[in-house]
Amino acid sequence: MEQEIFEIISHAGDSRAYAFEALDEAENKNYDKAEEFLKKAREELKLAHSTQTKLIQAEINGKGIKITLLMVHAQDQLMTAMSENVLIEKMVRMYKIMNEK
Repeated sequence: MEQEIFEIISHAGDSRAYAFEALDEAENKNYDKAEEFLKKAREELKLAHSTQTKLIQAEINGKGIKITLLMVHAQDQLMTAMSENVLIEKMVRMYKIMNEK
């Protein structure tokens, strides 16, 4: 199970990094590059979420899942990445709108 936990942490972290790269690109009016980074961020988030889903399904199917501080950290990283991705996508759109005027 530790392997899956580290996958969640790693992919969530990569997603966050790509999302913030997108925000930096949008700030510099590089919207095509920003969109590329947002796409990568979504792909990493999907991988993290997929691993989380596997763990949830294992628990539903009766496999005991030990809740550890590391598991809690992974969940925190994933939820933070999900929230930041949503906000950063909106911020990139806002930059586009502000700079069109």
